[in-house]
Amino acid sequence: MKERISRRRFIGTTATGLLGLSAGFSAKSYPRIIGANDRINMAFLGTGARSYGHRRMVQGSYDEKNLHAIAVCDIWKQNREKAAADCADKFNTRVKQYKYSEDLLNDNDVDAVMIATGDHQHARILAEVVQAGKHCYCEKPMAQDIAEAKLARDTVLNSKQIVQMGSQWVSEPIHRKIRDIVRSGKLGQITKIDQCWNDNNHRWHDPDDPDVASIREEDTDWNRWLLGKPYEPFDPWKYFEFRIFKNYSGGITSQWMSHGIGLVHFYTDTAIPDSMVANGGIFGWPDIRENPDTFQALATYEKEKFLYSYESNYANKFGDHTIIRGKEGTLFAHGGEGSPRWFFIPEHLNLAGGFDFYEGLKMAVNNGVAEIITTPEFEGKLAPAVLSDDSKPHLDNWIDCIRDGNPKTNGHVMTGYWHSIGIIMATRAYWEGKKLYWDRELDNIVDKPPVQGS
Repeated sequence: MKERISRRRFIGTTATGLLGLSAGFSAKSYPRIIGANDRINMAFLGTGARSYGHRRMVQGSYDEKNLHAIAVCDIWKQNREKAAADCADKFNTRVKQYKYSEDLLNDNDVDAVMIATGDHQHARILAEVVQAGKHCYCEKPMAQDIAEAKLARDTVLNSKQIVQMGSQWVSEPIHRKIRDIVRSGKLGQITKIDQCWNDNNHRWHDPDDPDVASIREEDTDWNRWLLGKPYEPFDPWKYFEFRIFKNYSGGITSQWMSHGIGLVHFYTDTAIPDSMVANGGIFGWPDIRENPDTFQALATYEKEKFLYSYESNYANKFGDHTIIRGKEGTLFAHGGEGSPRWFFIPEHLNLAGGFDFYEGLKMAVNNGVAEIITTPEFEGKLAPAVLSDDSKPHLDNWIDCIRDGNPKTNGHVMTGYWHSIGIIMATRAYWEGKKLYWDRELDNIVDKPPVQGS
């Protein structure tokens, strides 16, 4: 299957075609060999709110992993200056400031770059970083369209750089334990996975956004920000709140579903759904947004014979959960994205209504029927229903792989490719109002079920 390509194989659209980068790889594209004890020089590219989380992650491992912050890069002057000040506060160091990524990437002192730009910019910038010979941590979603997903995939696979996607939950001990349980067969045949992750606010839109009020077009570079998207006049709302506009993000699909479908692939050792349908709308927050605030997608994985259901509602946050349903048992997580509060419930208990979610779970645990799934950091206690996005295990996994020269990070580039195709299918299914399919031979989305073996 083409989505399981090897590291050295180079297929499809080249970086030259989309980025205008020089053909082939120059000497600078090969990273400095980093010894076990050598300092790793870090740079932050795109320095808004998520980059602040990246810097917190680096801070948590700064001395332990021998890291050094040396540069920040953002096309908006105010973001650059804020990030530089934050680095001075967190790391007690004065960093270089760059407006353009090409200037940052020409800095031979930079070893590794953490990308936290707009959703539509990730794939191209990831390819640019890797071609410049830097290791890369790239926020999700990896890509918003198939050509750019293939660009990022192929550029990384044809390089020596170590890449980690910002799908941090795959490094958390609790989710790795859930995968072990799924792999063990304890649940029996899995036929359905449900994720319902909600909120109750005008997600990603702040009517009083201070950045929108303070930015001036001359302080940034609007054409660079568009990065190949059709030109339109400068719009500070789109600049800062890109997640709610369809040209720059899928919104729910790009943000939360990318985590969700990535975890499905992680738990079940799968890659890309075979079919996808989606529906929803702007029901709770009819403001300036274009992307839905209420959304549901259904996907099938034909070989493994299970259905995947993802839903989000931004006008009611009751009942966040993940459920992995097997013929012999169920794994149930109370809480939304990344929740570590998991339970195992065996089947065939003849429970009224299948299960009483109000009192039954507590009683089942007390009676020894349901089992709390936990890991040592929670000391055997009931875990919280949320985890921080700023994952130390995920950052550490990337750094350790850089030192070892190991390309198979927990969030390696193929995990980014797989989640990207899944969310692109869901986004398109919503906007086009039809069922879409993945053709594993063509490595492409199609309108009809592919003919097997064609």
